Amino acid sequence: MSASFSSTLPHDGPALEHALAERALTRLRAASPQARAALDDAGLAARVARVAAVSDFAIDTLVRQPALLLALGGDDGAAEPPPPSLDAEFRADWGARLRRYRAAGSTRLIWRDTLGLDRVEDTLEGSTRLAEICLRIALSALEDEFERRHGAVRTRDGERVRLVVFGLGKLGGGELNFSSDVDLVYAYEHDGSTEFDGRDAARALDAEAYFAKLGQQLARLLDEITADGFCHRVDLRLRPYGNAGRVAWSFAAMEQYFQREGRDWERYAWQKARPVAGDIEAGERFLDALRPFVYRRYLDFGALDGLRAMKAAISAEVARKELADDIKRGPGGIREIEFLVQALQLIRGGREAELRGRRLLPALRELIALRQIAEETGESLAEAYRFLRRLENRLQMLRDAQTHALPAADSDRLRIAVGLGYPDWETLSSELERWRERVTGEFEALLAPRRRRAAPDALTAYWRALPESGDAETLAEAGFEAAADADGALRDFARSPGVRGLSDAARTRLDRVLPALLQGAATSSQPMLALKRLLALLHNVLRRSAYLALLDEQPAALSRLVEAVSRSALLAERLASHPLLLDELLDARVVGPLPGREELQAASAEVDGGDDAEATLQALNEVRQSLSFRIAMALRDGRQSAEQSARQLAWLADGVVMRILALAEQEVASAHGRVPGARFAVLGYGSLGGEELGFGSDLDLVFLYDAPAIEGGAQSDGARPLDAGRWFARLAQKIVALLAAVTAAGRLFDVDVRLRPDGAKGLLVSSLASFSEYQYERAWTWEHQALVRARFVAGDGGLHERFEAVRERTLARERDAAKLRDDVAKMRLKMRAELDRSDAAYFDLKQGEGGLVDLEFLLQYLVLRDSVRERALLSPRDSAGLIEAARRCGAFDDTQAASLRVAHTTLLAAGLECTLDRRPRRVVETEAIAASRAAISTAMQAHGLRETS
Repeated sequence: MSASFSSTLPHDGPALEHALAERALTRLRAASPQARAALDDAGLAARVARVAAVSDFAIDTLVRQPALLLALGGDDGAAEPPPPSLDAEFRADWGARLRRYRAAGSTRLIWRDTLGLDRVEDTLEGSTRLAEICLRIALSALEDEFERRHGAVRTRDGERVRLVVFGLGKLGGGELNFSSDVDLVYAYEHDGSTEFDGRDAARALDAEAYFAKLGQQLARLLDEITADGFCHRVDLRLRPYGNAGRVAWSFAAMEQYFQREGRDWERYAWQKARPVAGDIEAGERFLDALRPFVYRRYLDFGALDGLRAMKAAISAEVARKELADDIKRGPGGIREIEFLVQALQLIRGGREAELRGRRLLPALRELIALRQIAEETGESLAEAYRFLRRLENRLQMLRDAQTHALPAADSDRLRIAVGLGYPDWETLSSELERWRERVTGEFEALLAPRRRRAAPDALTAYWRALPESGDAETLAEAGFEAAADADGALRDFARSPGVRGLSDAARTRLDRVLPALLQGAATSSQPMLALKRLLALLHNVLRRSAYLALLDEQPAALSRLVEAVSRSALLAERLASHPLLLDELLDARVVGPLPGREELQAASAEVDGGDDAEATLQALNEVRQSLSFRIAMALRDGRQSAEQSARQLAWLADGVVMRILALAEQEVASAHGRVPGARFAVLGYGSLGGEELGFGSDLDLVFLYDAPAIEGGAQSDGARPLDAGRWFARLAQKIVALLAAVTAAGRLFDVDVRLRPDGAKGLLVSSLASFSEYQYERAWTWEHQALVRARFVAGDGGLHERFEAVRERTLARERDAAKLRDDVAKMRLKMRAELDRSDAAYFDLKQGEGGLVDLEFLLQYLVLRDSVRERALLSPRDSAGLIEAARRCGAFDDTQAASLRVAHTTLLAAGLECTLDRRPRRVVETEAIAASRAAISTAMQAHGLRETS
């Protein structure tokens, strides 16, 4: 419908229907003489008028396919349109035939839904069947084409291997909405090759390559938008590792993946999986083998944890403005009903085979029958589901758009309301709100964890009765959902030799501390997790009565301890491993301003272990642990930004490296003397160089030296002299060893030295001359990119200046812009293919598309391209500084620069939050992260760096 016509539509129901009907009938009468004659039938014209109010897409299809109007008018769509024939001689016409068939079939579904001939379940089933027919016809035609061109894939025994197309999501569940995409995973039962079909061995394709090509062709045939529109949008991101994973997987590889790396969200996804095309029997065999992954043999209440994590992701999405009117993901939406039913299926499906169905409404009926949901509740949820799914279909039927959002235009709102039998939008909106409130209420009532509190004396009595007595119900009443597990853990703790061996005084303190910790854990966001972490800590402090006394005497420390361990795996781990950090919980500085660069570096420099290297390392590690703990607490409490925290961690690392350099020089000099007139420098690359270090990050280091040019070569002046190269190599080795040495306080840092010239094949330490020659004559583009973030960290100030001169000369030279852009884009594509761990549920903050590495590559590219003219680009190493320098040089306008700064801050903060909780830097995409990705990807594209395969 044209925008001008839409804007002139009446704003009352009857007039609106009349205007839409008149326009539709005029168009259809002009489409063909047969249609004009058929519409002389007043009954048919009236039915068309009703359809016109519901769907522009349906009228457009009838105009393009007038014969369809005659067919629908004859039997009201009782007979489905005949599937198309995809003959090899008409290969170019396959896409058009599929699209016309899908449009005709979809229009039939609209016709029957609008006229009240189908239930919502019938429409969902019809949409599913239509997608399956298109998939099967398209795959069959492509299989024949591939077999003619490449041969068939066979095993060594000659058995033919075919592609299996699994449908997940609503396609797998047989409940596809009207304009949904189809979630597909491609797999095959056995490895094989076309070589075993008698084809040329040199040109043979193995199974993975063959089926990946076949699957890609299938997706393109269905998904590609042509003059006839599209057939079905195809989404392949639910395969293992998402977009980073291979396109087609062998059954064996998938089984291994799910055994080792399968996650909760994948259990939910594969719960609905169904083979929909290709080798259906093989697909069913695979799903039988996968059943233990999806359904546990015991009552799996752990499934609720996965659901709550997904619910948190939903809540994050709902917080986005554009999702406020989303009837799928919004509050009380379709997804809440789906998750509720699926969670209850997963809990009991291992024991109750009746609960393993893929379709929601039948599963809901089984849950009622098994008394897992009250009958009234179940019927209410079913009715809400039907209402929401019908509304969802109508939103999509209007213009064949994959939308779940309520329309913004008043005319569209009125059309939706009138088409569903409501007098106006306000009445429909009121009804929708009533259903959404009911769904949210049931969702929270059934799945929200209990949070009732027990009185402190009840927990005290419970603890003192252990291990012989004690009622686990006390824990349940306190708020521990997994009360039996908590009870078991506490009984084991009470029986442990550490507790049994306590003195009377220490036991008295423990009897006061532990119930208070239980109370705190019970009211935390994750009670069982907090309890496990607290018990691990207590095991380590039982022999140190001072720590029990601290927790007993200082309620503030106890409270902060519970907060820290419940919200951060990293802090919990460090507190358990290094109880000395408990002191930090009471240190006034932990809630005050943190030290700056000079103070952080001075704290390391002041460590003095005398002549005892081990004591120095121990003391230095304690300083590092305390200060990094303080930084983590400040970040966790929101007292400073992620950028501030990352800088402080880098400054702290600088100080540690400076102190270790001094210690290493002392040790090497004591054995071999010093090299007169020689100088040494430690360079930081990567996140250390960019002053964006994370918790637990390793250090990318490169070592340089410069020695006087004297006849015979410079040597050290000790009793066992070494030439300069060997002396500084020994020094570099000592630095790496000291940083990685394990002490009672842990190790300082892991070190990565692979960014040195020639990588792992090169010398550990380079002379300044060789470093300069390598960078200017032999280094790859990616090594110059790395040099952008390279920064002097420790060593001789004079060598620092000379390094800066080499760096500037290397970076600020004229380059072929096209070749540079190609080099950078290709390297990013290669890195993403190897390192991106994004999938359908989680985004890789560092390596994912639009992530931190994309931003780094963009900034590095701009430095290499423009610094020959804009020397201001050479000074900053950090992303924020580089963004600002690029803005001043005109590479970004003010708006672009601002969006990139926000994107960097957002992604960096999310990454630090992950490392604080010992999680991989992979997150559910929120509005802020989506906006950040978009800003970075847009900037990449604007500068020609958007990679293509």
